[in-house]
Amino acid sequence: MAGSLPAASPAAAADPQRLTVDLASSEGPVMLGANGALYGLSDDGVPSDAALEPLKITSISQKPEGGVQHPNGDALTVSKSFFRNGGGEINVMMQDIYAKWPYENLGIDDYLPKVDKITKEIAGDPNSERFVYIPFNEPDFIWYNLKPEGPQYEAERDRFFEHWKTVYHRIRAIDPDATIAGPNETGYYPVFLRDFLTFAKRENVLPQVMTWHELSSSSLRDFQGHHDNYRALERELGIGPLKINIDEYANRRDLSVPGQLVQWVSMFERNKVYANQAYWDAAGNMDGNVVRSNIPNGGWWFFRWYAGLTGDTVRVTPPQANTIDTLQGLASLDPSRRQAQVLLGGSAGDADVVVKNVSRSVFGRTVTATIAEAAWSGYEGQHATPRVLARTKVKVADDGTVTVPLRGLHKMSAYRIVLTPGGSGTPTAASVPWSASYEAEDAAITDGKVYTQGTVSNANGYAASGTKDVGSLNTATSKVDYTVSVPQDGTYDLAILYGNQSGAPATQKLSVDGRDPVTVTYPSTENWTYRAKKDVTLRLPAGTHVLSLAKGDAEVTLDRIDLTAHKGAPSASYEATLADISGKPSYDYSSSAGVGTGALVLRSGDKAVFDVYAPRDGYYTVVPRASAPVRLALHGESVAPVPGRPLRLYLVAGNNRVAVTAKHAAVRSLDVRGDGSTSGTLSYEGASATLQGGAKLVDSAHASAGSYVGWLGNSADSTAEFAVDAPRSGRYLLVVHYAHNDRRDNGHAYNTDIMSRTADITVGTGDPRKVTFKNTWSWDDYWTVGVPVDLKKGSNKVTFGNASAWAPNIDRIELGRVIG
Repeated sequence: MAGSLPAASPAAAADPQRLTVDLASSEGPVMLGANGALYGLSDDGVPSDAALEPLKITSISQKPEGGVQHPNGDALTVSKSFFRNGGGEINVMMQDIYAKWPYENLGIDDYLPKVDKITKEIAGDPNSERFVYIPFNEPDFIWYNLKPEGPQYEAERDRFFEHWKTVYHRIRAIDPDATIAGPNETGYYPVFLRDFLTFAKRENVLPQVMTWHELSSSSLRDFQGHHDNYRALERELGIGPLKINIDEYANRRDLSVPGQLVQWVSMFERNKVYANQAYWDAAGNMDGNVVRSNIPNGGWWFFRWYAGLTGDTVRVTPPQANTIDTLQGLASLDPSRRQAQVLLGGSAGDADVVVKNVSRSVFGRTVTATIAEAAWSGYEGQHATPRVLARTKVKVADDGTVTVPLRGLHKMSAYRIVLTPGGSGTPTAASVPWSASYEAEDAAITDGKVYTQGTVSNANGYAASGTKDVGSLNTATSKVDYTVSVPQDGTYDLAILYGNQSGAPATQKLSVDGRDPVTVTYPSTENWTYRAKKDVTLRLPAGTHVLSLAKGDAEVTLDRIDLTAHKGAPSASYEATLADISGKPSYDYSSSAGVGTGALVLRSGDKAVFDVYAPRDGYYTVVPRASAPVRLALHGESVAPVPGRPLRLYLVAGNNRVAVTAKHAAVRSLDVRGDGSTSGTLSYEGASATLQGGAKLVDSAHASAGSYVGWLGNSADSTAEFAVDAPRSGRYLLVVHYAHNDRRDNGHAYNTDIMSRTADITVGTGDPRKVTFKNTWSWDDYWTVGVPVDLKKGSNKVTFGNASAWAPNIDRIELGRVIG
């Protein structure tokens, strides 16, 4: 498998690092405990069901209903989408009932009635047993001073203990079966924890879940010691073992970055603890892993891989244990599926992954190794289906080992290795296009400035490629010149990592070797350093060129650019044996042809669900590779394709869950190709709508036809009605192009308190459907939300309104029949 990844650079010419996986050393069942998020959900629908369900989230942390710490993220409200998408538990941060940060200290007598109200609401919910009460948040510095070295420690400790006991009994008096978690300090403080556990055991007020935070780069080094010290303390005191939830972990430099996230997740999963990523920015994106509402980034794909682990986790020995920013990993073995998976990352250069004890009874004499990469695409940067870098059959050595060489690893990426039994035939070779990356800080900069962002010592700085970017490109002569070299004449995809805090879409002028420029338009981002990705295409002759990005009508911050040889319309093959399943399908590895991972044998009652990425809303060609007829279900529509004949299906931008069933068929893959054709779709501009009750057409240079529907809603009379002429009856995707920038400033700058809007959408005389529209970062950035609707042939009325609040501004709508 030499050469399975790009060749190593001279800087990576040292001997490869070695990461060892022992399939015979089980750590226990895969728990998926480390995939949670604080304020990961903001509203019902943000993130979307299709973005949420595949991650199999085990816990999230949210505020109590009506809490004023933030404008959204109420636990009971978001529980509807969380639970319907397979979510586990919801931690309720009870003190987030307060507005200020740190929480205003109005005394325990002010807090207790609030505790009563929160508890009554949760106890009355049909899913009350799935909520966890967290009565105090970071009490070591909020309301109490619990640092053991402080002169007031004992007095403050005893005051906290008294209040803990009081609140604990208050909760239990209303909800006798309540699950209570704590004490929830900012970090791991063993002196205080010993005192707390001793007191709580004596007074019979032990939490059912032990919580603390790990919010420093040093946690990657120290958590194992914290965990081991805590478990020893439990044994000494005759307690537990209690479930542990590290309900805030990681920093801005880690979030969204697959190569950082794998380091955190591996240490939590091997210790079988739950963990929630920290909330440093905006709610509703799983803490930096969902773009807009439905679009994956690199972090999302890493967590999707994590959610795909089955069986038991097994021991992984990294090159350096418990060391910050080093190659780390986790692995699983599922003998029933005859699969082993390894997730790793965190280091650049070369590595050999040595898998030991590859059982001949499970895998046979050869295995197929499939390697893929989830790269960093920014917090707001879309990431297509992870590219397969290699599919190779490997003979299992006499000592039961398989060595997988990885070359040219990227520090910010995570990688997945899947081992399946090798059958007859040869897998289709992976097609890896030529690609090269160029850092902005290494380019020629005119009237701009290099800034250092997130680092080990500045962990809450934002992630940037190479830790640096180029900003202050705000004068007429500001530009960045990247010198690039390409191997041959052709078309290249240019991906630009950027930030735009100008308050509207911003532009730059892109020129090649000083020739006439073209305009590149950058959507808004949360701030200059909340990285997004802009994709453009250009033709280049073979050789060296200067790509210039010069100031346009506003300021843009630049990071890395990636040039990749264009290989036609995007395509991906989704392996059936790695899909989510229900029922009891079987796994057939008799052939390694095609994607190399065998076939999933579906019978009546079985189902496979594929997560299919679309770069934009539109039509794609979908081909199930199966031995017999299958049925596909998507967006509430189903179709039984003729075997071997491509389907034309409408996909929404981002993730689409496609279900496959069959009476009896062996399915190898679901192959998807296209770039979102709009041929055959219906499109209606805002100007074509009939407006009533104060809704009006507003001029805008950023709207597709120069105007949008504004002042919509906030009254039952304020509506926008579109007359839609459907060529055929059936299920359609209604794609709404919208914008809004509702915010609420809560006075604590560490979060961006954006808000969502809703609209009630009615088709004909049917019941209205409430749809949530996430904030688009500015009033002039138009995003899309897809809504399945049923239309009859001929004239249909599609009406937007909101009787009680403002609806989003609507630029236009598009409709595409799900089956094109």
